[in-house]
Amino acid sequence: MTQNDRKICQILDAALPVFVRFGFRKTAMADIARAAGISRASLYLSFNSKEELFRAGSMRAHTRALDKVAAALAGQRNNTLDRMEMAIAVFQRELIAPFGNSSDAEELFAANMALAADITLDARARLLTMLTQTLNAAAETKEIDLEPLQASPVQLANIMMAAMDGIKHAQWNGSSLDEDTKLFMRLLRVAVTPRSDQSSQSR
Repeated sequence: MTQNDRKICQILDAALPVFVRFGFRKTAMADIARAAGISRASLYLSFNSKEELFRAGSMRAHTRALDKVAAALAGQRNNTLDRMEMAIAVFQRELIAPFGNSSDAEELFAANMALAADITLDARARLLTMLTQTLNAAAETKEIDLEPLQASPVQLANIMMAAMDGIKHAQWNGSSLDEDTKLFMRLLRVAVTPRSDQSSQSR
């Protein structure tokens, strides 16, 4: 990593807590420079505006999150649904929880879609592909059974994505991101676990 790369990481690491604390609109470049321990002039050598900085942060966060999601899905756990639950938890921890803890969460998510919609939508498309491939592989080995749902892997993956969005918005009303996600995954397990397996587990 070059000295400039280290400086960029230092700035982006410092910027996130500032955005979370003040929201996007009220955050000034001076606030970020102060948090990063550099001068405004030095900050402007790396980023021309807080919009450009925010977009760079979104790109880094989505890239990191998807790398960790891929690692979770390819992990050593034998149970596919366990790996999927871990992958979803990683995605939420990296991309939703940081802003979700802010009193300006809605504004920050809106700013992300305004400034980095292409990054966000590409990441969602990649996540959908990974979930679909994982479900498809599990269906082919009979680890899960989609027949009772009359659903294809991509349809179920889309429902999972929609549920993640709903759970994200629900937490602003006091719900728990972690607990609601675990509940959804328990529902999913019941829905797709082959009936023979459920019968043997109930004995």
